[in-house]
Amino acid sequence: MRPKPPVPIWRWALWSAILAAALFVFYVVFTPFWMATRALAWLADFRARRRPGYRPPVSASEGAGKAAAPSETFDR
Repeated sequence: MRPKPPVPIWRWALWSAILAAALFVFYVVFTPFWMATRALAWLADFRARRRPGYRPPVSASEGAGKAAAPSETFDR
C-alpha cells in the first residue's frame, strides 16, 4: 500500500475560495434577511396586540389541561 500523495495547492485554493464564498453568503446575505423577517414578525405581533378586541391564540385557561405541544417539549 502506497502513501497518499500530497494535496495540490490549486485544490486548497479552490476549497478556500468556496468556503469564503459560502461564509459571505451566510453572514452577509442570509443573516440580515433572517433578522429582517424576525423584525417584521415582531412588528406584526406588536401591532396586532394593540388592536381593540385582540384575542390571544391560546389563553392560560384553555392550555392548562392539555398536553404540551411537541415544539414545547424541548424547551424544558
